[in-house]
Amino acid sequence: MIHFIRRTAENLFSGYFSLVMATGALSIASHLLGMEPISKSLLYFNIVAYMLLWFFTIFRLINYFPRVIADLTSHSNGPGFFTLVAGTCMFGSQLIVVANNHTVATFLWGLGILLWIIVMYTFFTAVTVGKHKPTLGKGINGAWLIAAVATQSVSVLGTLLSSFIGSGREIVLFFTLCMYLLGCMLYLNIITLIFYRFTFLEFKYAALTPPYWINMGAVAITTLAGSTLMLHAKNWPFLVDMLPFLKGFTLFFWITGTWWIPLLFILMIWRHLYHHYPLTYDPQFWGMAFPIAMYTTSTFQLAKALSLPFLIGIPRVMVFVAMAAWGIVFFGLLHHLYQEIKNNGKLPGNVTKTKS
Repeated sequence: MIHFIRRTAENLFSGYFSLVMATGALSIASHLLGMEPISKSLLYFNIVAYMLLWFFTIFRLINYFPRVIADLTSHSNGPGFFTLVAGTCMFGSQLIVVANNHTVATFLWGLGILLWIIVMYTFFTAVTVGKHKPTLGKGINGAWLIAAVATQSVSVLGTLLSSFIGSGREIVLFFTLCMYLLGCMLYLNIITLIFYRFTFLEFKYAALTPPYWINMGAVAITTLAGSTLMLHAKNWPFLVDMLPFLKGFTLFFWITGTWWIPLLFILMIWRHLYHHYPLTYDPQFWGMAFPIAMYTTSTFQLAKALSLPFLIGIPRVMVFVAMAAWGIVFFGLLHHLYQEIKNNGKLPGNVTKTKS
């Protein structure tokens, strides 16, 4: 059993909290669309998943600290650690929306902010001052955008918590507004480099890994953050004054996310059907399930915030696409676990690097 735990912790994929992100986003989407049994089931699943992932993460920190630092400060593995932030805050948002539990969510928000500070400044300092840097083609991929996702997740959870705060509500909303704008800046900076890589550097089908779906997921959660601010504008007069800007800017990001979806599906067909690239389980696939679920949630909230009921038809369809994506990845995980246990009782964790 100890060997089982050690192998898993040692080789734990740095972005595995994307499982929590995908489950939380789908749970919230199904709740908003009135699918309570599914929403509650995903909540209970996420409680177990979140606790297990933290157990293995802490075990890895204690026993394999040098390896954790090496991963955190690398161009390829470092961005995955932002899922700790996004997963924590997404789980907190799920607790508020689905379980109406703001007490635990408040603790998770504080933890999320602390993790954001640690991961954000450790990673970007390391890749800035490092002597040996990869080329743009090898060094950047869609996983870098999880920095924007993490930032927006802090904004979303804080804005949701503002309704339960008496004194100091304006400070909380000012902070979440700032995080929303900071997340927008991070997305625009990073997506420029990724788009340049897509269109001007050689791009082989093997390099089109699932984290590129974060190209869409990052703007989806940005849409959710902006919509959540709009829906809570009544709690702070300054946000009321900001509404015209928030409406236009948030709609801009939703349109961007919508534009990405067909292109990403086309590129998946190009990779897996045209080039016959094997479609096997990879923990990075949770980075594909999350954006689809988040797009569903964010579109529903945008329709509500902008009073555009005709948009509700999109999440009513996309929720089934999101469920299918989550289910396929989940059964892939179960099959992978079965195969690893069958083969000498070894645990998963053979994928430790984000491919570029």
